[in-house]
Amino acid sequence: MIYVVGLGPGGAGEITPRALAALEKCDLIVGYKAYVELARPLFDKEKEFVVSAMKQERDRCEEALRLSLSGRTVGLISSGDPGIYGMAGIMLEVARGRTEVEIIPGITAASSSAAILGAPLGCDFAVISLSDLLTPWKVIEGRLRAAALADFVICIYNPASHGRPEHLSRAADILMEILPAERPAGWVRSAGRKGESCRVTTLGELKNQKIDMFCTVIIGSSATYVIDGRLVTPRGYRE
Repeated sequence: MIYVVGLGPGGAGEITPRALAALEKCDLIVGYKAYVELARPLFDKEKEFVVSAMKQERDRCEEALRLSLSGRTVGLISSGDPGIYGMAGIMLEVARGRTEVEIIPGITAASSSAAILGAPLGCDFAVISLSDLLTPWKVIEGRLRAAALADFVICIYNPASHGRPEHLSRAADILMEILPAERPAGWVRSAGRKGESCRVTTLGELKNQKIDMFCTVIIGSSATYVIDGRLVTPRGYRE
């Protein structure tokens, strides 16, 4: 048995009771080292942990499958929700029915960051990752333009990193071909974790912000506005 578990933003108060219950059933927990460090304090020395490095997702799933087939109950962990840029899909691909796999959802970065910034996801929105490790940049460009033309609120995952520090700036330039520079926007760093910080700003000003891989960026639609320093996108309710 393999439980693919979303830990949420990372704080102990934001992991769901269902996720905790699933991990309690596990003999061992498999995950990327940063996520293991989020889970380890929840169980102290009760659990065995199997740690792997970044970019070893398939190897991680194959190890989880091997352990499951040996008779162990395995927890495979992701931050956020495992079905959103997480481990759920690849685990199902690797398992191919050879063991039971249950997906346990978690709070994704879009939800946790939106709550910190206010209520920017109150109406239709799109989630786009700027990581071009697995998706060609031309495809990402097309998705950005399509979301802007459709007037979605746009939530951006993986906005920048040491290896691609210019990606958010490039994305902002693409969006500003269609959207005004003064469009309300915001970012959150380390949502739900130690050192959490955020800022409400504009699309044009995003290019000047210090944003890294620990950040989630939200860019409003034409309906989004700022109330008391917080982003709000009305759903359309009328007084």
